[in-house]
Amino acid sequence: MPEIKGRIKKITSHRLFLPLLCLALVLLFNIATTPDFFKISIKNGMLYGYTIDIINRASELVILSIGMTLVVAASGGTDISVGAVMSVAAAICCFILSGGEHSVSQYQNPFALGIILALLASLLCGCFNGLLVAKLKIQPMVATLILFTAGRGIAQLVTEGQITYIRVPGYKILGSAIPGIPLPLPVFAAVFVALITALVLKKTALGIYIQSVGINSKASRLVGLKSSAIIFFTYVFSGLCAGMAGLIASSRIYSADANNIGLNMELDAILAVALGGNSLSGGKFSLLGSIIGAYTIQALTTTLYAMNVSADQLPVYKAVVVVLIVSLQSPFAHKLLQKLKSRLLSGNSQRRAA
Repeated sequence: MPEIKGRIKKITSHRLFLPLLCLALVLLFNIATTPDFFKISIKNGMLYGYTIDIINRASELVILSIGMTLVVAASGGTDISVGAVMSVAAAICCFILSGGEHSVSQYQNPFALGIILALLASLLCGCFNGLLVAKLKIQPMVATLILFTAGRGIAQLVTEGQITYIRVPGYKILGSAIPGIPLPLPVFAAVFVALITALVLKKTALGIYIQSVGINSKASRLVGLKSSAIIFFTYVFSGLCAGMAGLIASSRIYSADANNIGLNMELDAILAVALGGNSLSGGKFSLLGSIIGAYTIQALTTTLYAMNVSADQLPVYKAVVVVLIVSLQSPFAHKLLQKLKSRLLSGNSQRRAA
């Protein structure tokens, strides 16, 4: 019995226990509401099903949450401009490929040029945010509010206020699938970004540096770390992640829709970080936790759609469930669980003594 209790305590005290529990609860809820939720079928060599849709549709959010995790960990603030940066990257890519036209059936410029310039634009957006936060010491939410407001305006200027369509089959591949591969390409893009980021953080001292700066930037400077450079890097990386997510979102709809690409995605990215058990005040972080949080949000969205909840009503139901999930991970809930555990253990010991 002591060994079992020890194992249970070890499992429940793990930082990923609550994020995984929340994801499991959302998924298991579908057993009663949507019997065929976990059914997976193969059509034309592609996997189909609600669970595949969750993994696919969460790809952009996973990429955004990875960048957001590092920003939050290093600066103790959030980057609320990532949704607008997605729109900017999509607009620039489609503008280059269309040659300034609003609808084309073949590339007017090389595909690689459009991708490179779009990613460079997102990097510049990240540099702008990083400069304001790391060098000018502006509060992160206020600093990124500038691009949050102006980013879509920039995208509208690039596209002249219209949707730019790239009706080329090759442009749709990034947001769909390659023939012969049963999973959509965005899934592999999200896995690639996650693996590369995790490897860099583990194989180098960057992960420790980010945590140190997030915990105490002044003390980090005293031991020789360039706190401003590390914070600057996280915002640049967040901008790059937003650019990649924007290209995937644009490829899904083979166009640049400046008004809708990335709309409210910054809020979901911040929420994914919080649901992953990460502190929004900075310091220690878990990339895997944020990724789990991203899949939880998408699972919740897919669940509500499967229950025939309309898009207009979705935010209300989503907000209620998110409040419950966040409450489960709050310090108050932790204390309550500890009290319940101690009462159960004391009750069992009294019975044995009797």
